[in-house]
Amino acid sequence: MKKTTFLAMMMCLLSTFGAQAADEIVFTTVMENPITQVKNQNRSGTCWDYATIGFVEAELLRETGKVYDLSEMFVANKDYVDCAEYHVRMHGSSRFSEGGSADDVLEVIDRHGICPEEAMARPGSMIGDTLANFTEFFATLEPYVESIAKGSSTKLTTQWKVGLQGILDAYLGTCPETFTYEGKKYTPKAFAQSLRIDKNNYVSITSFTHHPFYEQFVIEAPYKWRPRPSWNVKLDEMMAVIDEALKSGYTVAWGGDVSEDGFTRTGLAIAADIEHAPDLTGSDAARWLKLTKQEKAESLKKLGAQTPELVPSQELRQERFDNWQSTYDHVMLIYGIARDQNGREYYMVKNSWGKTGDYQGIWYMSKAYIALNTTYIFLNKNAVKKDVRKKLNF
Repeated sequence: MKKTTFLAMMMCLLSTFGAQAADEIVFTTVMENPITQVKNQNRSGTCWDYATIGFVEAELLRETGKVYDLSEMFVANKDYVDCAEYHVRMHGSSRFSEGGSADDVLEVIDRHGICPEEAMARPGSMIGDTLANFTEFFATLEPYVESIAKGSSTKLTTQWKVGLQGILDAYLGTCPETFTYEGKKYTPKAFAQSLRIDKNNYVSITSFTHHPFYEQFVIEAPYKWRPRPSWNVKLDEMMAVIDEALKSGYTVAWGGDVSEDGFTRTGLAIAADIEHAPDLTGSDAARWLKLTKQEKAESLKKLGAQTPELVPSQELRQERFDNWQSTYDHVMLIYGIARDQNGREYYMVKNSWGKTGDYQGIWYMSKAYIALNTTYIFLNKNAVKKDVRKKLNF
């Protein structure tokens, strides 16, 4: 009798532990498309560069089956020249910073070409680092550009551009005029042409109500300094575009907000509904606001698959954008779909912070999180659903 009672108690305890363990999120991959290696932007504000180069590499992998390793520092060098020239023409009224957008990378490739990683100085190598490190670099570059853009000169000479290029080359390395790749000599422009990368094949799509649907507008986001417009569609259509693109074998570059409490450094992003998740706070919402970012992440991880989420809507999305709750601060690459044990679906997303977190540099971002926090998506226009393309006339 005692033995039976003991076994029953053990079974009860094991059942309890099993129930607790069930809260831990277990992902099952629904589908995923091939991508290139996870890279590390390190101490540089170049997520836009790393994510979009990863997107271009995935496009080449899809089209040719070949793995390319393209140079992010080539793009950064050329883009900062473009950005500085624009900033000077605007007499300093635009934004000059490390940040950018997916449009910038395709514009650079179109105007200047591209080179493989091996043809350019490795990130960080110019200052003796093993990864990109812009700490000293931008502390030097930004005030230089501002001094020209907001200076007292009534007529500029062209020498400021020589000085600009000198700073860029000193920290990023000189962009090659020619290089040899797999036994063949190229210029950056010729190499880009050989890859058949055409910026006209790519579109940016967003979803906001302060502009008409099915028209283009330039998103009011500080890091999108290059005035390239995005197509505006309804929220459910934008989300369907992502799903259909992935299912058709394409990847999607994603620009949006990762400053939300539900975005953790361990590889998880959930649109956590704090008001309906008391276990997250330990007491009340007021206490939740006082927790550190790490404490919030630990609370989310503890609740795991049981975390209730906000229900995305066009109205809520617009409200969060207008009140600055949802901002544009990061770019990553969506390449797959996964599902947790409760059936909630997530996008599999390649980040550019190295092989960090619980999933070696991959983030699982719930569809609700993406719906609420997307500034824009960037993808091959052939991946867009035909009914949406018809509405947008491309």
